[in-house]
Amino acid sequence: MQGHRVRGPGRQSAASSTGPSESAAVSALAPTVGERVGQDVVMRVRFVGSGDAFGSGGRWQTCIHLAAEGQVVLVDCGATSLTALKAQGLDPDDVGAVAVTHLHGDHFGGLPFLILDGQFSRRTSPLLVAGPPGIRARLTEAMEILFPGSSRAGRRFPVEVTELATDGTPAGLGAASVRGREVEHASRAQRRRSPVPPRCASNSPWLDLVSAMRLPPPWSGRCCSARSIP
Repeated sequence: MQGHRVRGPGRQSAASSTGPSESAAVSALAPTVGERVGQDVVMRVRFVGSGDAFGSGGRWQTCIHLAAEGQVVLVDCGATSLTALKAQGLDPDDVGAVAVTHLHGDHFGGLPFLILDGQFSRRTSPLLVAGPPGIRARLTEAMEILFPGSSRAGRRFPVEVTELATDGTPAGLGAASVRGREVEHASRAQRRRSPVPPRCASNSPWLDLVSAMRLPPPWSGRCCSARSIP
């Protein structure tokens, strides 16, 4: 699917402070795109995968690719995500961090493959992973089940795992900051709860990417929102 460009709050442009009647006049004085990029944070959002656990409609599982300020963050990395990234011409080694909403295979099951791909592609840059309590043990278990010994193998790059607090306390994730909350969605791991719209009440936890990447609230990574994409 095509990516979408989202401009964060950044500095207010001249055009944003004027009324509709003045916008045409101001547009002639607007800075070039290159100049604006230096003022306002531009984020590219790409839905690499928006399918469910069963690949309904032939779609890849949940994986939202965010690129801003020199960093690429994935919101979720389902079991099909490595294949989806490569099929869409996106280099897995460019992924600096993964924010996991919850510990179901269609949302985090691609991490062992992403890590092993980095190992065999001679990746050297760190891979940061953040997710709900229990993610560190669950990732180790998944790697051992899929590829015995892989969780202990030597690599040229570190995999740094952060378990998020359940009260929305922000945690650093490279150039981004991420915070987790909890909703009702059984995953046989510790869950997070947070007030969410009714249509998400029985769905999955969600993550807010805040601070350095300056992601506006409508683009917070909600699993159920990704599923609504055709």
